[in-house]
Amino acid sequence: MVWHIILNNIIWRELYDNLNSLRFAIATVLLLGLMLTNAVVYLREHPERMKQYQENVSTYQNNLYTQAENSLYDLAQKGPGLLYKRLSDLRFCAEGGETFLSEYADGGYNRWSYGSYNSLKSFWILAYPVATPNRHNVRVVVTKVDWNFIIGYVLSLIALLFTFDSISGERERGTLRLTLANPIPRHLLLIGKFLGALISISIPFTLAILMNLLIISTASGIHLRPEIWERLGIIFFISILYTCLFLGLGLLVSAKVKRSAVSLVILLLVWVVFVVFMPITLASIAGKYSSSGPTHDLWEVSSKIYKEQRSEYYSRIHNEIEGSIKRIELDGEHVIKDAEQQERLRTEQLSERIAEVKQARIITRFSPVTIFQHLLESFAGTGFERHLQFLENVQSYAREFREFIMDTDRANPDSLHILGVREGMSKKPVIPESVPLFEDTINFSNDFNRSLMDILLLTLFVVVLLSGAYLAFVRVEV
Repeated sequence: MVWHIILNNIIWRELYDNLNSLRFAIATVLLLGLMLTNAVVYLREHPERMKQYQENVSTYQNNLYTQAENSLYDLAQKGPGLLYKRLSDLRFCAEGGETFLSEYADGGYNRWSYGSYNSLKSFWILAYPVATPNRHNVRVVVTKVDWNFIIGYVLSLIALLFTFDSISGERERGTLRLTLANPIPRHLLLIGKFLGALISISIPFTLAILMNLLIISTASGIHLRPEIWERLGIIFFISILYTCLFLGLGLLVSAKVKRSAVSLVILLLVWVVFVVFMPITLASIAGKYSSSGPTHDLWEVSSKIYKEQRSEYYSRIHNEIEGSIKRIELDGEHVIKDAEQQERLRTEQLSERIAEVKQARIITRFSPVTIFQHLLESFAGTGFERHLQFLENVQSYAREFREFIMDTDRANPDSLHILGVREGMSKKPVIPESVPLFEDTINFSNDFNRSLMDILLLTLFVVVLLSGAYLAFVRVEV
């Protein structure tokens, strides 16, 4: 009971000193100003982005229905068209690598055609645009005033400013000797200073976040669903955990040096190294591992496959084919085989790039600010992990779309059931509303599972720094 009273007194004393300081006023004004700016910019840009996204989805659906009305062959040969990534409602939290990621998945058709006989054409394949995951996705992006910038850079610096003189300042003034002359355990004093600084920072930070969300949630056209608030709660927890990391760092350095001015200089240098210099350096190192090969390699391999398939096709026409049905079967076999190999080639290239980026992101995890950005992007529904979910949804839909084509063709007993050529497929009209539509979804459980390692790693950073601060403080001579 006595220790609780002592701890409360330490916390209240620390809190009182912080609330009456100039740095508290500056932190409050700065965080409020940045969060209000973030809300205003988001409300100006988001409606336009959402409008463009809805127009793109509407165009995709109209094209899909038009092809379905023409024939089953046209629908299968041209495919569903561009598949657009769903916009995140929490883009104001972390936009990050979205600039370097594609907003849609592509498809390819009419890559080749043979003018003789039945004007044989290449079939639809699932392809991906040029802006697939690449080395830019391992960099820390701070070009936007989003929560990632405000918390990752500004709040971390504020945390150091609140702790740089917590111990060294009292040693200079001589108050630390008087405090420790009383029967107060050093670990309670350190805990009290840590909690006092954390509460002092949490007050303006929480106020700024509430103002930000109040402005956004009350705007017309913006609907923050219960799932969004759940994600925001986790983002707030991660932000506090990230802040604790720099509070621990500030206490560690403050306990190791005797003068607060020296402590401030050291902490500023460490902050520049950890938050500014290290992410850039690690991204450059990681770039060596994530740099993809030249783009023309894909086309060389693709052309080689196409030439081999075409040579085999013409050879079989001259040597084996007798009768129109056999010719249709050969045509269908050739078209489908080419489409499968071309799509497999593009999928393998995409998988290699994803593996390279994942390997590079492991390297950048040595920087706390990079870990924090990855976590914010995951729960905000942006960035690399979100793009992986989108690609999974696209590939799942492609399988569903092809199953619909095959099932629709099988349902017609008059069809030859030979995919790839017009003469071999069903001639019955397709009901446009029966065609499956692409729907991009964001799965919270997947986001949490993929982020668990980063959360544990960030927690480990906090534990190590707080343990170091304690070991340094128990050795302080007063």
